[in-house]
Amino acid sequence: MDRLRIYIVLFLGITAHLAVFGQEKDQINDLISQTSIQSHLSFLASDALRGRNTGSAGLEAAAAYIGAQFMRSGVDTMEGYGDYLMTIPFNEVVPPDSGMLYIGNQQLVMPDDFFVLNGQTQQSTMPGKYLNFGGAQDFDSTDVRFNFAITNVGDGLSQDVGAALTEAKSKRERAIEAGAMGMIEIYQNPLVPWKFLKRMGSQKRVSSAPIEDKRQEQFPHIWISTNDSIAIAHLTSGKHPIRLEMDGLKKSPLPSSNVLGWVEGTDAALKNEYIVYSAHYDHVGIGRADMHGDSIYNGARDNAVGTTAILALAEYIAKYPTKRSALFVLFTAEEKGLLGSSWFVNHSPVALEKIKYCFNIDNGGYNDTSIVSVIGLTRTEAESSIMEACEVFGLEAIEDPAGEQGLFDRSDNVNFAKMGIPAPTFSLGFRAFDEEIFKYYHQPSDEVQSLDLDYIEKYVKSFILSAIKIGNGNKAPFWKEGDKYFETGKELYGY
Repeated sequence: MDRLRIYIVLFLGITAHLAVFGQEKDQINDLISQTSIQSHLSFLASDALRGRNTGSAGLEAAAAYIGAQFMRSGVDTMEGYGDYLMTIPFNEVVPPDSGMLYIGNQQLVMPDDFFVLNGQTQQSTMPGKYLNFGGAQDFDSTDVRFNFAITNVGDGLSQDVGAALTEAKSKRERAIEAGAMGMIEIYQNPLVPWKFLKRMGSQKRVSSAPIEDKRQEQFPHIWISTNDSIAIAHLTSGKHPIRLEMDGLKKSPLPSSNVLGWVEGTDAALKNEYIVYSAHYDHVGIGRADMHGDSIYNGARDNAVGTTAILALAEYIAKYPTKRSALFVLFTAEEKGLLGSSWFVNHSPVALEKIKYCFNIDNGGYNDTSIVSVIGLTRTEAESSIMEACEVFGLEAIEDPAGEQGLFDRSDNVNFAKMGIPAPTFSLGFRAFDEEIFKYYHQPSDEVQSLDLDYIEKYVKSFILSAIKIGNGNKAPFWKEGDKYFETGKELYGY
């Protein structure tokens, strides 16, 4: 009899679980149509927005559109952000016209041998101290006062250039705090050869350092190639004087905005917990024309699809709120080094310990329409919820199949993860970074008409159902034990 009761309880539990799934699936299908998805995509990835580059009129139009959709859906504004906009005081940085670097008797020339990340007009000579990858412990153990701080580019773990640029800003702050007079980072990355990287040194870029921060503005910071092995040996030995001559960078204000709104949770206790649902809405703007003469990089996959999914989710949760409060954030300047999300986590309108999960969505492309690739799927306790939700719409959720690409560290989720907040990224289905991905990734060909809209509809709806399960769960999902952010998360939440 006891065994029979157990079977009955299990049967009733499974039946109730399936009934809830069925109800939520029906609600999603009734509210979110392929036509509404296509409508969002067609505007966000239109030629009229000129590729949604950070600081451009096209991106401002996209921000206004997102805010209008939030208002239409009934998404509330956050206190202090009555127009849904979190404006960020970025600067546009124009690189120096010329520069020379002397290391002992070796002479290096910009941009063939080095390029400038930061600093005003310089004619300075000083010794250097080598600090490996320039982590906090490296600076703690080495006195760099009145020296150039010499480090390797990156953190020694990821080979992603975007992540290395983000880390470079942190290193610069450490170097300034430690009393260094400048910083030189040695670039060694076979995945992105120097000949491609040095183009970046001659292009305009975006910086988040306040223009009135004179210490930051004046501090010289360069990346150097390994073309001259003798110069590198001299540099790391600390035995040779280093002289840097350059014309200073030019900076001018270039404000841009994150877009954010929220829906309060329905549970008396759990509404004090927040789930962030995020995507970046910027892209790369206008660039080199393709063989058809098209120079507008529309960014349908990257990341109009992700932005559309957030808009669809916001519409659903505004009508059917979850137990936890939902915070919807569309980031600017992801393509400039994850700058929008970095600003958000450092200026969050909600205390970070109240943000229990960040469910990010970002895309490069797809080559398998039977799957969803979730970067970090197996790293948090939401794994089974996401997999089950995708199955409801006929898709299989898989973990990142291209670990060598370092994708977890290449999207906005990583800025939340570094704070201890569990944060995977929901991505279109791919088995590998192959020709099908690169055919559209950061190319003018990434347009709406190239999308499989039947697949995009299932993908968006899978994201919505996954989000609902996270927002309504009895316990907010945490990092799995052993993850590199597990202890940071425990410290953040006081576990």
